[in-house]
Amino acid sequence: MTLWISLILHALAYGSILALAAQGEVLAERAGVINLGVEGLMALGAVTAVLAADASLSPWLGCLAAVAVGAGGALVLGLATVNGSANQTLCGVALTFLGLGLSAVIGHNVAGLPVAAGFSSWPIPVLSHLPLVGPLFDQSPFVYLAFGFLPLLCHIVLFRTRLGLSLRAVGENPGAADAVGIPVRRFRLGAVVIGGALAGLAGADMTLSVMPVWSEGMIAGRGWIAVALVIFCGYRPVLAAASSLLFGLVMSLSFFGQAQGWPVPPAILNMTPYLGTILFMIVPAMLLPGMRRFMAAPAALGTPYFREER
Repeated sequence: MTLWISLILHALAYGSILALAAQGEVLAERAGVINLGVEGLMALGAVTAVLAADASLSPWLGCLAAVAVGAGGALVLGLATVNGSANQTLCGVALTFLGLGLSAVIGHNVAGLPVAAGFSSWPIPVLSHLPLVGPLFDQSPFVYLAFGFLPLLCHIVLFRTRLGLSLRAVGENPGAADAVGIPVRRFRLGAVVIGGALAGLAGADMTLSVMPVWSEGMIAGRGWIAVALVIFCGYRPVLAAASSLLFGLVMSLSFFGQAQGWPVPPAILNMTPYLGTILFMIVPAMLLPGMRRFMAAPAALGTPYFREER
């Protein structure tokens, strides 16, 4: 296996974590809700997947448990911000700290231990046996989901269905959406819960596939990167997946640099994903005139909806 193929394989693995979380955040923000609790939900999903997989010896049950925990945490956030009109930023940050702290407590006994049941790769017949590129078609199910099925499904739903049109209307002009009979709060709450479920699944991807072990702090800011990716890709599902692959490549470079003995301090290599996030958010907006319009958020993003003020 060549160095470049190996690098791409790692980029797909690390990028799939970001892609799953970013797809969920796209849906939530398209509906007008900023979920800054992605980091905490990913941590809860990661540790829950390990505990459930160890108890049941089934990675599928581990995934289901992670999805349920992510959806449950997002439901609490949604009830507070959508139904209770609480500040979305404060509630999201609080959920992040709650998730990080709670995951450290409940995962204390399994920290550093290998997962009893994880996912193996799923080779695609014929394609996985091609010379050179064959390993690219021998991936975990999370990679196929994150870069194939899910972005396409989200794109079709958002831009080719009445359901997606209603969801986008809720995020752009909830008053007008309500006037034509679209249940604003129901759409927003549903989008937040689905986004939380995908954040939990992203955590399960990390501990059941990419790094089959739980340790405190292993999410390491990936939830925040996923939120930034949503802005960078202009709130578009397919571009969110492509951007996740790009950032997965940046993450892989830091590990490969250390493995290859590059003459760069490890601390510098470890911070490259976060430095890349800052650069990708700032440089295009400064150099490309239309980039700011492309990255423009839904008009009602972060704004609570009060029906009596319609």
